[in-house]
Amino acid sequence: MEQEFEDIDSSGKWQNLYNEIRNQASEYPYKVAKLPVNRNLNRYRDVSPYDHSRVKLENSENDYINASLVMVEEAQRAYILSQGPLRNTCGHFWLMIWEQCSKAVIMLNRVIERGSEKCAQYWPTTEELQMSFTDTGFVVRLLSEEDQSCYTIRVLELQNTKTGESREIYHFHYTTWPDFGVPESPASFLDFLFKVRESGSLDPVNGPSVVHCSAGIGRSGTFILVDTCLVLMDKWKNPSSVDIQKVLLDMREYRMGLIQTPDQLRFSYMAVIEGAKLILTDNSGPQQNEESVLPRSALCLEPDLPPPPPPPRPHLSDSRPNGQPGPCLEPEAASGDHLLAKEPDAHNHTAAHKPGHVRKRHRKERIASTAQKVQQMKQRLTDSERKREKWLYWKPVLLSVGAGAALAVGLLVYWTYSQ
Repeated sequence: MEQEFEDIDSSGKWQNLYNEIRNQASEYPYKVAKLPVNRNLNRYRDVSPYDHSRVKLENSENDYINASLVMVEEAQRAYILSQGPLRNTCGHFWLMIWEQCSKAVIMLNRVIERGSEKCAQYWPTTEELQMSFTDTGFVVRLLSEEDQSCYTIRVLELQNTKTGESREIYHFHYTTWPDFGVPESPASFLDFLFKVRESGSLDPVNGPSVVHCSAGIGRSGTFILVDTCLVLMDKWKNPSSVDIQKVLLDMREYRMGLIQTPDQLRFSYMAVIEGAKLILTDNSGPQQNEESVLPRSALCLEPDLPPPPPPPRPHLSDSRPNGQPGPCLEPEAASGDHLLAKEPDAHNHTAAHKPGHVRKRHRKERIASTAQKVQQMKQRLTDSERKREKWLYWKPVLLSVGAGAALAVGLLVYWTYSQ
């Protein structure tokens, strides 16, 4: 894969590769999105969920929301890719999260970008602490907020006012990813991705995490493409066994337009290559399953499964999309992976849970190791990008000087022989 990246990069063929993927992608009907009643529920006229993979609201007069279920069975991953909620769809957004048993919302855009509102403010700030959505019967409260240099992690309480039940939802907000652009470096992005994985939110025991940017196709597509490829690489222990282009084309079966620019495609390759170095290097030790630099949620321990069936997809209400039938349940096994995990009750301290303390210590060591490696990788990539920028700056100058020198030599030779 690294050689493939170098070949494409040196020849400047990212645009050609992007066009090739776009031309190969299949198109499916999206009639429901174009119904008159649903037109004001779409942020962009040219980004609609396919009929066969759209998420359907179960407890609403209108079951439509601009969101798609993307499944990668080989990686045991399921994601809901959604547009940034509109002001009139925030209640529907939280209803979807509740019904799909999602444990996390992964937000990859800012509310205001380039002077335009790219997403409604659908979660409470530190000033208001609570928001109510009376149209669907939900209250959202801010429990905690942790700011990092490139992202913010929030813990929210989502309460269903009709039943009185409450759940905690993670809100991972990447704040430094420009619209139609790429993150500052693969290192900062991988730091964010590993933090999401550490929460256990992407594990199959939970419902699919909701991933959104503004349209839910560019930055969101980049996130799930990198995450899925790294899961498959960790599963197969061989980077060359993962075909990024094929994985992307398979994902485009579920939602149109994933990856919006050649730069985002190039960045996906870079992030997968750097992430694979972390995974495969640290999994080479004798205790790779327990001592890996990646958290437990990054490892795929499931047996090989056949590729996902072709469309049309089954109705979402037939079974939970992430392998979880019936109502949402809080899995005990996942509680130890929460970023802000609570201490277990006394009656849970059985013999089966004693190794948890050891695993918790190992997890802390892995997280610290990850942070150190990410910082080293960030410095290495920064130096590499700086050298590349210098070369791009001096390249035309050197070419001009070289051309001038060649012309001068040619004239000198011509003058010498003409005498």
